[in-house]
Amino acid sequence: MFPLSRRIAAPLLGSILMFGSGAGWAVEDRVVVMTSYPDELVQRYEQAFERANPGTDLQVVWKPSRDAAVELAKPDQGGVDVYWTPSLGSFPRLRDAGAFRPLTVDRAVLPGVVDGQFVSDRQGFFEAFEVAGYGLIVNPAALARDRLPQPATWRDLAATRWAGRLALPIAGQVGFSGALYDILLQAEGWEAGWALLGEAAADATLVGNGGQVSESVVNGEADVAVTVDFFARSAIANGHPVALVYPPRTAFLPAQVAITRAAPHPDAARAFVDFVLSAPGQALLFHPDIRRYPVRPDVYAQAPAGTVNPFQRVGAEAYAYDMETGLNRHGLIAALFDTLIAGRQDRLKTLWGAIHAAEAALANNAEPTNKPDPERAALVSRARTLAGFVPVADADRLAPLFQDRRSNRNPEEQAAMRKDWSARIDAAHAEALDLARRALPTP
Repeated sequence: MFPLSRRIAAPLLGSILMFGSGAGWAVEDRVVVMTSYPDELVQRYEQAFERANPGTDLQVVWKPSRDAAVELAKPDQGGVDVYWTPSLGSFPRLRDAGAFRPLTVDRAVLPGVVDGQFVSDRQGFFEAFEVAGYGLIVNPAALARDRLPQPATWRDLAATRWAGRLALPIAGQVGFSGALYDILLQAEGWEAGWALLGEAAADATLVGNGGQVSESVVNGEADVAVTVDFFARSAIANGHPVALVYPPRTAFLPAQVAITRAAPHPDAARAFVDFVLSAPGQALLFHPDIRRYPVRPDVYAQAPAGTVNPFQRVGAEAYAYDMETGLNRHGLIAALFDTLIAGRQDRLKTLWGAIHAAEAALANNAEPTNKPDPERAALVSRARTLAGFVPVADADRLAPLFQDRRSNRNPEEQAAMRKDWSARIDAAHAEALDLARRALPTP
């Protein structure tokens, strides 16, 4: 076994096939796995796999998804046998480029579906290895101290005035933010979801680093943040007084594993995939240093007390999130977040502050029947509609233009579109602000 300090960072070229194939387990002398998983996870799987497959050395190539795609596009795929990583969008793109060979799994134990949504490839070229949920990390003691309710739904992000105590990731800068915001947008509806985000973001702290979103609650800078669950679960495991809340309509999205088309060690590659999907391999995900959710329902009998089982979410909690639609929209969501929220946060604060003031005045000056002034109520209602304006109605049509944001394809078309968005947003917000101010009672 190679210790972590000797893990390879460059492609391995060539291999020696030591033996013929055996009974479904590794008979070759090594398997080369490309990943971006952290060391604490990889090291435990490395040790466990090599114990289960004596004589087969697991060699790890650590690369982020962008570099991995370059490597796997080479004719020999860099000598890599297995791609195993938490990079949601990479696997469909690589599959479509012909980078993987088919897998065969037993759907009786690996259903490939969690909470009503497909997490494994319907074409059979990659398989879910674990799933992560998306939700809220909160500081219950701080909320109780400030007499604030603990949020339970996505709508609670805007239903409470958090006074700067809410942290939101900046879409396009935080890796998990595209999936998180798309989950919310599919749950709430495209237009209603953007209106919710705009109102919540008006007085929130915007964070550009994924780990720092949860860390802001851990260190007391915020009381509530939206996050992917493993950051929150790690903080809880380390004794921090925070809690994790899964909104009813959220999703659990996968990290995946695949065998490369040109795998030089195909038997060992199959053995590695078999191991990480086996009951012992899946149970490793419960380890305190890992804390991820398995994709095998049968291993949850071994779960530590208090572990959420994504296969048992029912009723109002069940949510058949459309992951394929979401993957296509991440670039568009990042562009809209920049234009609607990140670039206009000061103006959003002024606008939503005026709307909230008008709503409070309506409530305080209601007639004895508890019915607010109908004319002013109509002004506020219209102001709310305009404040939540989103300049894109057909997201699926525009999504391909922004799909590969880093390559900046069609920059002139994107720039023209953003300019149009800005003009329309500014016009809607100016009218909304005027209506909200007109709704205030005359001094």
